[in-house]
Amino acid sequence: MPCDNHRRLAIPAQPVRKQDPAVRVRNWDEVFLGFDLETARLEAERCIHCPDAPCQQACPVGNNIPQALYLLEQGDVIGAANVFRQTSNLPEMCGRLCPQESLCEGSCVVGFAIRPGALGPQPPVQIGKLEAFVADYQRRVLGGWPRPAEKAPPTGMAVAVVGSGPAGLAVAEELTKRGHSVTVYESWPKPGGVLRYGIPSFKMRKELLQEYLAYLEELGVAFVCNTVIGRDLTVDDLFAAGFHAVFLGHGASVGGRLRIPGEDLRGVFQATEFLVRGNLPPEDLPPRMREPLDIGRQVVVIGGGDTSMDCVRTAVRLGAERVTLVYRRTEAEMIGREEERRHAREEGVQFMFLTAPVRFLGEKGRLKAVELRRMELGPPDESGRRSPVPVAGSEFTLPADTAVIAIGYEGDEAIIRATPGLRAFGKHLIRVDRETYQTSRPGVFAGGDNVNGADLVVTALADGRRAAQAIDRYLRQLMAQAPSRAAAG
Repeated sequence: MPCDNHRRLAIPAQPVRKQDPAVRVRNWDEVFLGFDLETARLEAERCIHCPDAPCQQACPVGNNIPQALYLLEQGDVIGAANVFRQTSNLPEMCGRLCPQESLCEGSCVVGFAIRPGALGPQPPVQIGKLEAFVADYQRRVLGGWPRPAEKAPPTGMAVAVVGSGPAGLAVAEELTKRGHSVTVYESWPKPGGVLRYGIPSFKMRKELLQEYLAYLEELGVAFVCNTVIGRDLTVDDLFAAGFHAVFLGHGASVGGRLRIPGEDLRGVFQATEFLVRGNLPPEDLPPRMREPLDIGRQVVVIGGGDTSMDCVRTAVRLGAERVTLVYRRTEAEMIGREEERRHAREEGVQFMFLTAPVRFLGEKGRLKAVELRRMELGPPDESGRRSPVPVAGSEFTLPADTAVIAIGYEGDEAIIRATPGLRAFGKHLIRVDRETYQTSRPGVFAGGDNVNGADLVVTALADGRRAAQAIDRYLRQLMAQAPSRAAAG
């Protein structure tokens, strides 16, 4: 690895092409247009190849970022992509969706290094966009998703995976490559979980997901959609059908409620329903969500995370004239990506901080306005953020044709109720052994947001990869015991 750090630190950050705000609010295409090869190689050359690789340590899946960027700067783009694929099933998606500023890029020494000359402060290496670039480049060259170098012969063992989000898809791919038979059960009409039903196309185009799902089906993964585990089938039903292990990766899909008057008015939506009806064609939706979405002129979104940013930016693209984000703390306490807030502002979204809803006001069952109250910050709560405290007599009314509640998610209670012996905690989350990802039910494993709470695509992916290793060990133990059981019988 080269160590000519003075020269590397003198290279300025390379600009990334993206759509102009006035143009992108009229389409659903990805905002970022990405690097070309030469700027990507130059951006990769900014990496100073720290011996302890803090960027790699900060990556939930442990991507060997220095090695990948070195290969990219040498012009070996396919080799760089393969380095990412050694530890990640979804580099093109993680490159687009990860909050790199708090993960790999947040630990990048280049971002706070002292530079020679007059270049001045520079941002960290744009690792996420380089990751997406090399993965996209590889797929274009190959004409599709890269196939594994080898696939193990069939083992005769079958696994049911519940949920087709990042955790479930990672489990499905890894176990299929190891020779096990995998069937994925999905409650929505099409597979993909949050990657289809939670991520707007302006952040990640759906074609990426479609290519990956086609690859998984070619690999041998089977998908069964429109099936809710805990209602249509139970975990016990899956075992009775012949599966040897079950992985629960159904996520944290139940949206939080404000529990204030007027929450059931027409025009008040949970974030997931608003996003899927705004972003997806009717054939991707269950019948109850196929009615055209008329949002009116004025939209209010309540929340402070990335989901709320997805909602306000969706409302802009649906034609709302005024879109307001209401958040009860200040911007400093917001947990979402600064990049998303910047994009929202560029697209005309107005932010109203230190403000919380009191009630939704309606007429003939339809939303007409939101009553709001000013807040001030008090002492820190259990999260470490200062608690919002109402300001007496500060109530005011904001007209609204549509309001969207985007205040977080919790787990699905139904699957826990329908699975005797399955231990849970918190907001309907599943308790697992963090070493083996086994639940309290033998043969049942879990990972992702239904274990961690609403989190990142990459953390769910990391759980899925580790759980797949644990499930493979469990299945091979069963295989080793089978001859002795037969002999004893």
